[in-house]
Parts: sequence; structure tokens; C-alpha cells
Amino acid sequence: MNAAEKRGEPLAASWNPTAEPSEPEIVDDAEEFEDEPRPRPRRKKRAGVVSRYGWRVYAVPLLVVISALAVFQTVRPTDGGATTDQAGTGSDTPEQPVVTEAAPGQKFDPNLFSADLPPGGKIPETGARTFQVLPGSSPVIGHGQLYRYTVEVEVGVELADPNADFGNLVQTTLSDPRSWTNPQGATGDGPISLQRVDAGGESPDFRVILVSQQTAREACDYSNGVPYDSSCRKGEMVYLNAARWVRGAVSFQGDIGDYRRYAINHEVGHVFGNKHVGCPTQGGLAPVMMQQSFSVSNNELHELNKIADQGTQIPADGFVCKPNAWPFPTG
Repeated sequence: MNAAEKRGEPLAASWNPTAEPSEPEIVDDAEEFEDEPRPRPRRKKRAGVVSRYGWRVYAVPLLVVISALAVFQTVRPTDGGATTDQAGTGSDTPEQPVVTEAAPGQKFDPNLFSADLPPGGKIPETGARTFQVLPGSSPVIGHGQLYRYTVEVEVGVELADPNADFGNLVQTTLSDPRSWTNPQGATGDGPISLQRVDAGGESPDFRVILVSQQTAREACDYSNGVPYDSSCRKGEMVYLNAARWVRGAVSFQGDIGDYRRYAINHEVGHVFGNKHVGCPTQGGLAPVMMQQSFSVSNNELHELNKIADQGTQIPADGFVCKPNAWPFPTG
């Protein structure tokens, strides 16, 4: 992949006048016509100036003072001046804001069902159905049975910087001690370890792939299952839906960073044999294997299971959890 950079430098110029005005020479014309010099009191220099320039000696300084006062009055701020950080408002500010920021704690429209794809930025709708491995690798993280994985993007799914926006987040999430390599996650075979590899490395045990909305719908049984955008795991393929990657989920209320970490941990959790679960405690953190893309409410997940079996029966007990991105949130 090629990249280009452009640079520029500012230009500057200055001008410095240096000339200083000189005082006029004082001449006493009367002395040129005296036949003989005679003693007389010496006149002060200021008297000669007055006799030569008269009223102008006083007028010029007075004009300078008047001009300075006029300039001061011109630039002096007035009560209705321009808006500043201190004042907050000014005469040219509308009485009512044209548009305001969101109120603290504002949530999505309450009429929006929690399984719906939230409103937001443009989503990658289609791709080529072929996948490109992103470069990058990691050391072995954790202790126990080793699982190697690649990070891939469907050709045609455009991101500003795929390796930073997707590849690095997948790697840092799966390398976090709150993820699946935590020693508390020991199974019958003991804990696990993870290692990211790229196209030139060892064969992966699973592949984490960002795919377009349409490819995800085809892979994740959108038409024959729950008709809401989701991600899924099929065999060694972990499909992360780019529509959800961009928009997140209603249950996360706009926290796109935590939602993305949840999606990675949830779908990779299926690789290790974990099934869907419900909310175990009213008001507690949701288990990462709860279908939080759809809801953090047991009642709503129970109703969705009536449309298509999600592998686990969720009781309609009224429990509602808080969204959570991690299998072991305390690390």
C-alpha cells in the first residue's frame, strides 16, 4: 500500500523605519544688523521658539492629545461588543441558539428497538467476498494451549487506516488480560494462549475478518434467522459486521470503542466453545457471551429466541444488565 505526504513552509516579511526628526535651528535675526555688540540678557531657547512659531508650538501637542483620545475611544470595548470567552454572548449572538449540543445522558430514541442498527455514519454495504490479511504479529500472550489467528479485511471495505482502525484493536483486545488469556479462564485442558500471525506466518487456528454488511448477512443467516444486523463465527471464520463496527449497538449508547471490543471478545469466545447466556443479576455487568448487540434485557432476548433459536434459552425474568466488553472485566 502506498502513502504520500505534503509539506509547506510559511513566509514572513517585516519593515522597520528608523529616521528620527531633528529640532529646527533657532536664529536671532536682530543680531545681524547691530553695528556694535551690546550686552543684553540672554533669551531662553523656548522664547525663540515661541517668537518664531507662535501659536503652533501649543497647537501641535494639543492635537496629538486629542488624536490619542479619539483613537482610545475608537478601540475601547463597548457594552455590546463581540463575543469573547469571558463574556459568553454579544450583540451579534442570536437570542436563542440555532442548534444545541446533546443533553447530558441523552440516549437513543426510546422508540428504537434495541436490536436495531443505530443511526450514524456511512457503512460499507458490499464487498468482493475475498479477504486480505493485514500485516502484523504478536508474541505469545498467556500460558496454555496456543491458538494462532490472523486479522483480515474484506476487499472493498474501506477504512482510513485498516491496520490501525481494525488490526491493532483486534490484537490489543485479545492481548488484554481481561480477555480470554486470563488465567481464570482455564477450561478442562487448562488456560489458553493467543498469538497473532500474518500471511507469512504459521497457519491460523481462526481468522478475525471485518466484512461488509451484505457479506455478514449472508454468513450470519440474516434472512433465515433473527432479521437484525449481527456478527458471527462459522468454523474458523470470525465475521465482524462492518455495519456494527461503524454504528455499534443501542445497548452501548454510543460507546463505540467498548462495543467493538465486545464484538471481538464475543465472537472469538465462540471459537473456544462458549454459548450464549442471559443476564444473571439485575443491574450487574452483562456476560460477554450475552447477545449485547441485540439487547442487555433478558425479556427482549427471550422474544428474539422465538423468532430463531440462538442456542440457549433465555428466561423472561425481567433482568437487565449493564453493557460489558470483557470476559474478565476486573482483569
